[in-house]
Amino acid sequence: MHPNTLLDAMLAEAGISHAGLAARVNQAGRARGLALRYEHTAVARWLKGQRPRGQVPDLICEVLAARLHRTVGLDDIGLGVPGGPLPAPGTPLAGFVERATALWRSDEQRRPHVLDAPAVTGNPAVMPVWEWENPPEDADVSRPGRARVSAADVSMLTAARAHYEQMYRRAGGLATRARIVGFLTTETAPLLRGGYGDALGRRLHRAAGGLVAVAGICAYDSDAQGLAQRYFHQALRLAKASGDRGLGAYVVALLVNQALFMGEYRQAVAFAEAALRSAHGEITPALAADLTAMQAKAYAHLGDGAAALALIRRAEAEAERISPGREPAETGYVQPGLVNVQVAEALLSLGEVAAAHEHAAAAVGTPAHDRGRVHRLAMLCQVELRQGEQDRAADTAVEMTERARGMESRRLRDRLRLVHEQLLAGGGAEARRAADVVGGALRVPL
Repeated sequence: MHPNTLLDAMLAEAGISHAGLAARVNQAGRARGLALRYEHTAVARWLKGQRPRGQVPDLICEVLAARLHRTVGLDDIGLGVPGGPLPAPGTPLAGFVERATALWRSDEQRRPHVLDAPAVTGNPAVMPVWEWENPPEDADVSRPGRARVSAADVSMLTAARAHYEQMYRRAGGLATRARIVGFLTTETAPLLRGGYGDALGRRLHRAAGGLVAVAGICAYDSDAQGLAQRYFHQALRLAKASGDRGLGAYVVALLVNQALFMGEYRQAVAFAEAALRSAHGEITPALAADLTAMQAKAYAHLGDGAAALALIRRAEAEAERISPGREPAETGYVQPGLVNVQVAEALLSLGEVAAAHEHAAAAVGTPAHDRGRVHRLAMLCQVELRQGEQDRAADTAVEMTERARGMESRRLRDRLRLVHEQLLAGGGAEARRAADVVGGALRVPL
């Protein structure tokens, strides 16, 4: 059995306790001539995954519909026909919102079946991107909720996204994730369930999509890959509802990055192509540069040097066109030097060590936020070790470690661990000294 997160989320939205639901179900049953004697313990079993018998699922829907002033179906409370068909593509937006907010609540409660879920592959991984890229579009996203949403509410979500993104860059995904997930549950979910017209609703879904994408980044950084993927898929659906193709392409770029991490190189290429194709007129130079550079990395890992080098040249050309004042907030991560470090990684995979060093050094020589600088130093250190420059690599490794202090990130921990192993393998007094510094940082638990 798996916990019924949808029912849990619906009870929270309705403000009904376990005992309250049991009493209301008993009362609704009496109106149908049923003698029911449920207590809070029965509701606890339903939330753990036990399916209520007989007419009780319908009674639960009836109770919740009366409380929420809207139709509630069995699928909405996680009690659809067992083994029945999955929701079809193009599921109504309201149903998506209920499933999304249920996931946020389960993440906030640290439910193991959510935290430990593996990332999906094959068709389930591809379909959300296909659905974003293809019709039908959302003709009208308005919603007749009781609490009216205002433009100020949307601005608050936009400001929150910027706040949590900066927190992530400075403190890491492990430290930031609980904060942003709590915000999604307490602030964002009620707004998505509120009342709004189509125009404001599209702005609301855009703002929510940006926030959910950052939650996915934090989950990715925490090495909860299945959860991160679900957040990215949610952000993509919200982007589609907003009508902002550029936002959707940004979310696809996050999926490309995750695919690279998981070694799904052909999927990374396909996703990047989908983003560039589908949002062609709305993709900014910064996002185009990042998508193209990630494609180059994928081809380099696949051993296709000609394709990788062609894409490197294209990424560099796109990077030269970047105008920071004309970029949306989401692409602010594409700072000067980012394409250099992406290209350095691709070139290192191709064995072009000297060229990789040139790009890695250029990346380190360009200003970057704290997290970006750690990644750039890690890349430069790896290149220097490949060149046999043990002393220079040791100095770079020490600086990288000092910059990483205070950040709680499994992805940065991976970079530190790799550099530590390479320093130990390289030998030499300076390399051993640097390895001791890195090792000391690794001994501090996350």
